[in-house]
Amino acid sequence: MSVDTLTLATRSGIDIDVRPATEADEPALAAFFDRVSDDDRRFRFLAAADHVSHEQLQPLVHTDHFRTESWLGFNTASGQLVASGLLACDGPLDTCEVAISVRRDHRGKGIGWAMLDFLARQAESRGCRRVISIESRDNHAAIDLEREKGFTPEPFEGDPTLVVLSKSFR
Repeated sequence: MSVDTLTLATRSGIDIDVRPATEADEPALAAFFDRVSDDDRRFRFLAAADHVSHEQLQPLVHTDHFRTESWLGFNTASGQLVASGLLACDGPLDTCEVAISVRRDHRGKGIGWAMLDFLARQAESRGCRRVISIESRDNHAAIDLEREKGFTPEPFEGDPTLVVLSKSFR
């Protein structure tokens, strides 16, 4: 893997090579999102769809590499794309939003945990005061994981179907 790649260890012993996404990754990301569950795809994009569109993939492959960064996680042993994580910071770098997806056949192996820790460290290293995740109230797995990682739930103003989970660094 390239110099920009970092290796993350998961609680299950799987290592994940994580690197920023590039424009050339769009086909691999499209295929990846076809291999996440329908619910996970709906939770990630907050819309139901059988396939992630080119327009939805554009923000994942065109980032400024500081305020926004899209990270891809590859199973080190197989080289397969198994996770996607997005970090999006507001203008003053006060708050960073994270969003994570894990391929259906790799769920429950600690990949989401490792990606969440990694994205939170990335947000903190950029000087963000807090990191948030906006979740559907139906996404119990993500809400439970984030709460275990120290995130606190709060209402999403204007939409009772969503919840904001936040973690402050200072």
